[in-house]
Order: sequence, then C-alpha cells, then structure tokens
Amino acid sequence: MAESTYESKITSSPSPVAAIYAALGNLRNIERVSDLIPQDKVTDMEVSDEQIRFKVDGLGQKISVSLVDRKENNMLKYCIDASVVQANFWIQMKEVGPGDTRLKLTMKSDIPVMFRMMLEQKIKEGLNQAADMLAAMPFENWRND
Repeated sequence: MAESTYESKITSSPSPVAAIYAALGNLRNIERVSDLIPQDKVTDMEVSDEQIRFKVDGLGQKISVSLVDRKENNMLKYCIDASVVQANFWIQMKEVGPGDTRLKLTMKSDIPVMFRMMLEQKIKEGLNQAADMLAAMPFENWRND
C-alpha cells in the first residue's frame, strides 16, 4: 500500500479563527450537529473532548476519531482508526481579514490499491463537502462550556 494525500478546495468562513479553533478542538461539539448525523447509519456513539467512537451500519466494529495534534489558531490534526482504513486528516485555518478565515482539509491514508480507484473521487468530493459545511457553520455563536 502507498500513502495517498487528498486536499479539499480552500473555503472561506465568516467566523474568527479563534472561534473555529476552539469549536473544532473540542470533539464534544459534535453533539451540536448531531441532527446532521444519520441515526440509522451511525450508532453507539461515545464522545469525549479528544475522541469520538461510533459504529457505522454495515461495518460491525467501532471507528475512532481522535484529536492527535494542534497548533493554536492554525491547525488541528485528527486520526481515524478503523480496521479497514487508517487515516490522518488536518483542518488548516488562516484568518486573512475580519470576517474571512480560510479553511482547507487534508487527508493522508493508506488505501489498498484495489479500493483506491473506487474511493479516490468520493474522498475528494467528501473533503470538499466537509470544507463547505465547516465554512458555513456559525462558530462564533458556539460557547465551550
């Protein structure tokens, strides 16, 4: 297997970089968007400040997403651990002006060659959709309790 790197397009969020960093740096905030998670596909979710574990319909075992590195107001790095795929992904953020924080998602993964061709386009589309979704979230309204 060879490691592959995928990058999203760069998006722009009106939220200040500090608000985005604070919100995404605490994985308990997934509960704020739980209505976006398909309850029939994702079950048995366990959430802490730095880790989310859940089952996905059809996979059988739990998938873990852990926060593994951070650079304040600049980058958050997560590790995805599942039996089929291991991956790291980063959310990079840079405030270029008031009301304009740029976001980019990067993912590195060892995907078996036989699956890479099938998954490559879906991963790229998924990263772009995630970047658009993050750019649209009102992070400045979130409070970390």
